[in-house]
This record gives sequence, structure tokens and C-alpha cells, in this order.
Amino acid sequence: MTSITPRGLARRERLLNAAAELVAQRGFHAVGIGEIGAAAGVTGSAIYRHFDSKQDILVALFDSVLDELLEGARDAVRDADDPDSRLRTLVERHVAFALRDRSIIAVYDQEAHNLPDDDRHRLRRKQRVYVDLWVGALEPLRPDLSRPALTAAVHAAFGLLNSVADHSVRMPDPVLATLLGDMALAALEM
Repeated sequence: MTSITPRGLARRERLLNAAAELVAQRGFHAVGIGEIGAAAGVTGSAIYRHFDSKQDILVALFDSVLDELLEGARDAVRDADDPDSRLRTLVERHVAFALRDRSIIAVYDQEAHNLPDDDRHRLRRKQRVYVDLWVGALEPLRPDLSRPALTAAVHAAFGLLNSVADHSVRMPDPVLATLLGDMALAALEM
């Protein structure tokens, strides 16, 4: 039920951002659809022009994030000149995502189990494609590792990078980005 006007798209984006912030703070079930609308500057009834339900907001939020991550990873894999720069670009893009969208990471960790089965399975398939892009980028750098070991290493790197959603860090984001990127690369390339 997405509006196609620029104004409608901007409103939809505000709704998704407001939902992410509120749900990260209080949990999915504690947030009402009217509160999401109010936080986005939209009346409760206007929300239904964009989404059928609160759960649809959650699914749209996760779809949007995964689509963006996939697009960035595909660009990194396609555009990199060599395996090192490919992996470095993947890490940099994921770090930027993790720092920008901490609340979405927290919401996903808290609420993925509340998604309808079909949506949850579809989102998991997108995640597997994302992981596979990373595994393919890491493989030439770590020929000593089996595919399952490469997959485990990639998931461990995601855990490290996404950990910014779990705690408050008292350092500027650019400094934290460098630290996280260096740590993830060191873990993957050791």
C-alpha cells in the first residue's frame, strides 16, 4: 500500500524510522500504531495508506534494510579491483550500516521471531544471499578454510559489527568505525 509520490515515500520513510526507534526502546508489542504515527508526524489513519498493520511496518523495515545491504554488497563485489579491496569495502559498508541503523539491528534481534513465517523465511533467504556474497569475497583470501568455516567467520564478523546495537559507546562514530573495521578485518584475515 505504498504511495508513489515523493511526499508519500518520504512519509513512509519517516514511519519506518519512527517505528525502528520506538520498537528498539520499548519492544514491538509495547508500541501502538498511533504512537508510530505521532512520532513520524502522521495521523494514525494516514499510516494505513502505507501499511496494513503494525506488523507490516516491521516487515517493510527489515526488507528495506536487507535490500540496501544486498545492493551495497553486490556493488562492492562487482566494483572491487582485488579480493582485499572487496572485503575491505564490504566491511566498511556494513560498519556504516551498523552505526547508522543501530536501532534497526536491535529491533531485528528482539522481534524477528514475531514475523509471519512466510516473511521470516523470505528475509532469512535475503540474509543468506548477503552472507554468501561475503563468503565469496573471503574465499580467495582464506583458501585454508572450508565453506562452513568461512560462513562461521562471516557470521562472527557480523556479530562483532552489529554489537554496536547492544551498548552505548563513548567515542565518536568515525573513531568507532575505524576500530570496528580494523577488528573485523583482523578476525576475518587471520
